[in-house]
Amino acid sequence: MAKAITTIRQSLHYQAQHADYFAANQALYNRVVAFYFDCIQAHEGVLDLTNTEALTALEMLTHATEKNPFPVMPLSAIAEQIPAYFRRGAINAALGTARSFYTHLAKWRTRRDKAEAKPTRKGKKQFTERPPRPPRSWNKSVPFYAGQWKERTGSSIVLKVWTGTCWSWVKVRTLGRDVPEMFALGSPSLVCKGKQWWLHTPIEKTFSRPATIAEQITTNAATRICAIDLNLGEQLAVCTVQTVEGTILATRFIGGGREIAGFRKKHLGRIARNRSQTGIIAENEQDNADLWRKIRHADDHIAHLVSTRIVQFACEQGASILVFEHLGNLQPAKGQYSHRGNSKRAFWMKGRIFSYAKYKAWNQGMITSRVNPRNTSRECARCHSLIVRYAQGQPVEGYTPGTPLCLCQQCQMRGNADRNASLVIGQRLIARSQEPFKEKPHAPVRRAGRVEKSTGVVLSQEAKRKKGPSLSDVRHGDDNAHGTAQEGTLWMDERPSAIPPPLRLPLE
Repeated sequence: MAKAITTIRQSLHYQAQHADYFAANQALYNRVVAFYFDCIQAHEGVLDLTNTEALTALEMLTHATEKNPFPVMPLSAIAEQIPAYFRRGAINAALGTARSFYTHLAKWRTRRDKAEAKPTRKGKKQFTERPPRPPRSWNKSVPFYAGQWKERTGSSIVLKVWTGTCWSWVKVRTLGRDVPEMFALGSPSLVCKGKQWWLHTPIEKTFSRPATIAEQITTNAATRICAIDLNLGEQLAVCTVQTVEGTILATRFIGGGREIAGFRKKHLGRIARNRSQTGIIAENEQDNADLWRKIRHADDHIAHLVSTRIVQFACEQGASILVFEHLGNLQPAKGQYSHRGNSKRAFWMKGRIFSYAKYKAWNQGMITSRVNPRNTSRECARCHSLIVRYAQGQPVEGYTPGTPLCLCQQCQMRGNADRNASLVIGQRLIARSQEPFKEKPHAPVRRAGRVEKSTGVVLSQEAKRKKGPSLSDVRHGDDNAHGTAQEGTLWMDERPSAIPPPLRLPLE
């Protein structure tokens, strides 16, 4: 069985005094968490236990009962009559933080010992890395276990909070999407964002784990694959669904690239002008915070919309696998600040689209994969020969990156270049999964100057690289060419009929 976990975020509508109650409740919770973290530091052996055993041990150390009237570190020093579920939520939070802290501390000690164990030599650099420090302040959100909330409906919930003087039940209204079907509710948490309080509720769905990609492709010829080609032009994504046998079923063009690029470039230009007027950027302080926030929110908004449309299209066509390109070393071209920053954030947005589509597809029972991006836009999806890429009205010759049309001179295939690239992406996943296991290749023959092994000469069979694979020649072969993700895509005379309405940006 597999699990799909996501979070429902609902804004709360409450009376003015309720905000003070929520703040007092969170302040008390963080004091209790800090108290239990200090307790764990004083008794580090607790971390060797399981979470359930550690929770019991910490309650024995801090909570007074009839059998344990005098605990070692009484919690009553912090506050009286703390509910059991509130206390246990704080213990779990402190345990998680403590395990993370001591894990990082152990890794730091290992690195220090390894550095000190190296032989001393002239010019050796000393180990100057600072050790991790325990948290100096706490700002954790308060979880509400089963006994701390009740009467939850689609528009309201009743929460048990500390008002600063007593524990009280407070009813608040919720605004947000409802819980989807077949999902189980988890414990909600009260989260403060700015001056507004939100209710975050984790939901979980259990379903049969899908088969691996290799199993789906090799055992079922009707398996449908949705291949996605992400771009920087007008079409942010081009999705094509095909079967393992090679039958092309549907194509979807997702536009809106020009709009988001123009929105982003306009605000980056404003930031550049503001910086040129002052000439000073304060240290440890974000300049033009409002403009940066608009850019960040717009990119995140578009990434969510595009990833949602990709998954919806795959579900409509019955696809069980999503496949993207593995683009990791994209670098913006040199130029003005607004142009370079625009390209950089467009690359980041492509990564967000992949990340969001991955978890959204898993919630629908689909698996996500990535393939090598080398020359996916240069190959013909029909015969795998090199293609000619051009724009409408231009000579049909050569290869111009970013242009919308393509022609294969071998098989006379004509069409959209991005659609052709998406087909090649899907074919690469099929070829990779269907390729039989090969035997280890024999060592190359040393024809001249054969040397015995006793001399210590080694003929390497594999290139051992310390760095990752170079993507400088990926797909287009120029310095800033990573697949079809190119700016300056020209308009076609005929737009593809499957293009949905353009995505709308949040305006100022």
